[in-house]
Amino acid sequence: MLIGVLSDTHDNLGNLRRFLALFRERGVGLVLHAGDFVSPFTAEPFRETGLRVIGVFGNNDGDKLYLTERYRGVGELFVGPHELELAGRKILLMHEPRALEALVASGRYDLVVYGHTHRAEIREGWPLVVNPGEAGGWLTGQATCALVDLSALRAELLSL
Repeated sequence: MLIGVLSDTHDNLGNLRRFLALFRERGVGLVLHAGDFVSPFTAEPFRETGLRVIGVFGNNDGDKLYLTERYRGVGELFVGPHELELAGRKILLMHEPRALEALVASGRYDLVVYGHTHRAEIREGWPLVVNPGEAGGWLTGQATCALVDLSALRAELLSL
């Protein structure tokens, strides 16, 4: 199973639409978002593309109730960290990398996804650790996301 991984969209709808189009082209079945959607209208590009999303709230996501409501039908948003299982892989999804090294060392997860730092990181091995960087591109000037092949447990960074 191929999944797309985003974080720190920060309302950049143009970049979000471009990344979702890339995901559709590559055959992504699900998107994980590691937080900082910011505004509820960021649900619309997911609705337009039909891509399902599972996400966690970030520190800049203000109206969590309305975000949750707007994402209903295209995905689910959680207070992180959030554990899930996909394609037989145990995944931890979070925004801020609190206790990251302890979680990696715990041996509980196949994939650990985080955001917040706006710096992309792919740490190969077990578990695979992925920070897709910032989809918004506002802070660093570089808009990035990641693709993760859950069967091979490998990740690839993409940029606009």
